Amino acid sequence: MKEDNIRILKVEPQKEPEVVTIKNDLESMQEAVGGLIEIIDLSETACVLCNEEGKLNGLEGNRSLGNDILVGTFYVTGSDYDGNLCSLSDAEITEYTNQFLEPETFKPEEIEAATGFTFLSF
Repeated sequence: MKEDNIRILKVEPQKEPEVVTIKNDLESMQEAVGGLIEIIDLSETACVLCNEEGKLNGLEGNRSLGNDILVGTFYVTGSDYDGNLCSLSDAEITEYTNQFLEPETFKPEEIEAATGFTFLSF
């Protein structure tokens, strides 16, 4: 069942993560990230919600995620087995607060190098 409002983690560049509540609809999420949304899976029950065109629009580097660099403000949300975004559990809030606790600094050329596509074939 889709929640009307979700309790999630907001991660801004050069700041520690904070717990926020946002409306669980497309318009509110696009407003939160400042544009089109992109969803990146973190686990079976959590994902990152970020600006799809952030690197192209020159947003500030925020945190690394694997071999990628996330730019601009992003959010860590829960996700259910039906693909709906949902609130994070208290344990997930602690886990992802710790994962993204330390602000990172990136040079423009590092962000540019992380811009691109990876094609996987099965």
